[in-house]
Amino acid sequence: MKWHSETQPGLEFLPVEFDKGRNYLNEMNYCVEFALANRKVMMDFIMEGFRLVKPNVEFGDLINIAHNYAAYEHHFGENVIVHRKGATRARMGEIGIIPGSMGTKSYIVEGLGNIESFESCSHGAGRRLSRAMARETLSLEEECRKMDERGIIHGMRRDGLDEAPGAYKDIDRVMQFESDLIKPIVELLPIAVIKG
Repeated sequence: MKWHSETQPGLEFLPVEFDKGRNYLNEMNYCVEFALANRKVMMDFIMEGFRLVKPNVEFGDLINIAHNYAAYEHHFGENVIVHRKGATRARMGEIGIIPGSMGTKSYIVEGLGNIESFESCSHGAGRRLSRAMARETLSLEEECRKMDERGIIHGMRRDGLDEAPGAYKDIDRVMQFESDLIKPIVELLPIAVIKG
């Protein structure tokens, strides 16, 4: 059985009042937790590497950003499920990260809790080209040149063009468009890219 929206033709959904909807949310939450555990393991390895080089290094709190998930929240006087696809939560004072691309700036941000956006902001620069289009149209030599000019250590290959800087929108313009959603607090510049 499929459920269709009455207000958005072609939009299907799973009601949470039924087992299929509840099961989907449970599985999705499991995946979100699994992804967090995976990121924590990677961060532990990275922190250990830093400690080998600089034993007295200090680390701040983990910034955890889940992408593409749904959550029960309270907005406009109602309990609702907010699905963030291409967005992350940006509650008042909440610390987050908005990445650009492997060749551009990223930002640590503080949420402004804008209720009109359901307390959300972008989860990155956003794609300018689909993965397939990026692989078909971007020049490996040109994308490598951009990274080299910025002094970024990389090992970009043709099969990684879907993540190349040219595949993404201008992060500075994206940040300008969401100045009512977040406040930048740290600007990050890439020095090396590891893509597996």
